[in-house]
Amino acid sequence: MTQPIDGLIQQAEAALKGGDIPTALTHTQQVLSEAPEHRQGLYLAAVCHRYLKQWKPAERHLTRLLQLDPHYGRAHQEQGHTLLAQGKLQPAADAYRHAVSQNPALVASWAALARLAQHAGDGELAQRALAHHQHFKALPPTLVTVNSLLHEGKLLKAEQLCRSFLQQHPSHIEAMRLLAQLAAKLNVLDDAEVLLDSALQLEPGNRQVRFDLVQVLHRRQKYAESLLQAETLRDSEPGNPSFDTAYANQLVAVGRFDEALALYDQVLAKLPDNANLHLVKGHALKTLGRQPEAIEAYQASYRHRPGYGDACWSLANLKTYRFSDAELSRMQQDEAAPGRSVEDRFHLCFALGKALEDRGQFEQAFDYYARGNQLKQSQSRYRPESMARDLKLQAQHINADLVASKAGLGCTAPDPIFIVGMPRAGSTLLEQIIASHPQVDGTMELPDIAAMAHRLNGRRRVDEAPAYPANLVDLDGDTLRQMGQQYLDQTRIHRQGAPRFIDKMPNNFRHIGLIKLILPNAKIIDARRDPMACCFSNFKQLFAEGQEFSYSLDNMAAYYRGYERLMAHFDQVFPGQILRVQYEDVVADLEQQVSRILDYLELPFDERCLAFHKTQRSVRTASSEQVRQPLYRSGLEQWRNFETQLAPLERALAAY
Repeated sequence: MTQPIDGLIQQAEAALKGGDIPTALTHTQQVLSEAPEHRQGLYLAAVCHRYLKQWKPAERHLTRLLQLDPHYGRAHQEQGHTLLAQGKLQPAADAYRHAVSQNPALVASWAALARLAQHAGDGELAQRALAHHQHFKALPPTLVTVNSLLHEGKLLKAEQLCRSFLQQHPSHIEAMRLLAQLAAKLNVLDDAEVLLDSALQLEPGNRQVRFDLVQVLHRRQKYAESLLQAETLRDSEPGNPSFDTAYANQLVAVGRFDEALALYDQVLAKLPDNANLHLVKGHALKTLGRQPEAIEAYQASYRHRPGYGDACWSLANLKTYRFSDAELSRMQQDEAAPGRSVEDRFHLCFALGKALEDRGQFEQAFDYYARGNQLKQSQSRYRPESMARDLKLQAQHINADLVASKAGLGCTAPDPIFIVGMPRAGSTLLEQIIASHPQVDGTMELPDIAAMAHRLNGRRRVDEAPAYPANLVDLDGDTLRQMGQQYLDQTRIHRQGAPRFIDKMPNNFRHIGLIKLILPNAKIIDARRDPMACCFSNFKQLFAEGQEFSYSLDNMAAYYRGYERLMAHFDQVFPGQILRVQYEDVVADLEQQVSRILDYLELPFDERCLAFHKTQRSVRTASSEQVRQPLYRSGLEQWRNFETQLAPLERALAAY
């Protein structure tokens, strides 16, 4: 059936291009009779009806198309064309605004928006729209297409076009920028960095390239470098709000919060209505534990952008915030509003789940949690079979023979303490307890081990067999030692001078073999929690990035059991070298568990570890407010309020 539909679409496009609108419409109707939700079929049908001045069917197709894909910029543009043809100027302008917010490469939308803004007397918008229109008109048509495909999520086609263009024009700066953006979208951040570095060498004064490089370096958590580039960018145009904000974001990353907050306030004095700026200021205040000010910033963000899901979720994610009746009602209305973006909707759903759970309205809360997870999963590329394969490969290749063959190698520094395990299993609590010791620095969830594993694996297609961890056997002593030292050097920026430091990236459990080969004296703590409590806590948590397994109960059960099996394997391969700490045991007897942990870490007992909630330090994870309070038992079995709804999770855990 797929081939005939593809053929009909091609015939409809050819007829439309040739001006034969009735024939084009006939072909689209045939497509929609077989596949009523075919995206391109709906789009082409709407275009045909507009040319024929059949407004109602055009609007009906566009409404359905935007319900299926609210991010489809061309559909918003077509809606603008249809409204404009009927003389509905303001709704048309709104549609064009939506179009360019989803796909900035839509040249026709910028042109129409410039004209409509000029007609409405909005000179600032008209000037901005005209500038964007001129920018894209000046680009080679191929790069306009690449830009459009990039924003439509057609990454493979965009990459092929862009690489083909660069083969003919190898020093074209905009093409290099676009290919770097594609690499960043695909999380191939090292390639993105190389491309942007090369572009800067060709054109050192290109501010947009440097701005993009700051973002890529930040995502790679190369904060010293991103700060330097952001400072250079800021110096190139003093007072530019975007450059000031980029610099402030890097100051936050390296822990210079006071400078960052002062700079955020300077920019907000110029742009008081900037919702995203209020949001990032709130994140910085939350990290510092200044909760009342963080709440004020998040509320200001939502006030300046009604329906902004991230602002609502940020309030909910404080864990201690309670929404008013008016806030709850407004969030429900915003989540249900037609045309609300998928991203705003899933943020609002998770916030509403938390708000209703706090009120004891558990059935409604679960409905919102489930909808939020479903929406988030719809945007995920997570492949459970790939994860299962990777965990099995770790168990297959990290064995006693490998460990024996590498004995005495690696970097012998005892500095790192790795806290691994499932997210939401108490790792932030353990970090806060251990970082309260004067000989230990707390840091954050560091990406360096995963990045090393990624480099060892090399570029691979999804269906291609991984090179890592099988290739660990090929690493000689010098290489292992250099990798261990490289890890210490890269993470030094996060330390404050204590002899030991914590890396609490939970996903590092997948790379314990690599860790023990390059850093044989590193300590590893496995943060463990009751499976139902842990999985439910993940299910109701919207993560800033990663942890894609958590948006499905079945995927989560498979991941949890895979984690358990791999840790049992590592217990055998590294006997006595991994300390398991059960969250419930810490809550039941803090002093006994603290003594046990410090003994394992070979640190003297310190009372400050018992008063961990009094320790003043920045905490960047979802549990930041909870670890600033004494231990509480109320969270141990919250999942039982949802026992009926979580029955599929219980069955899945038993099955896996």
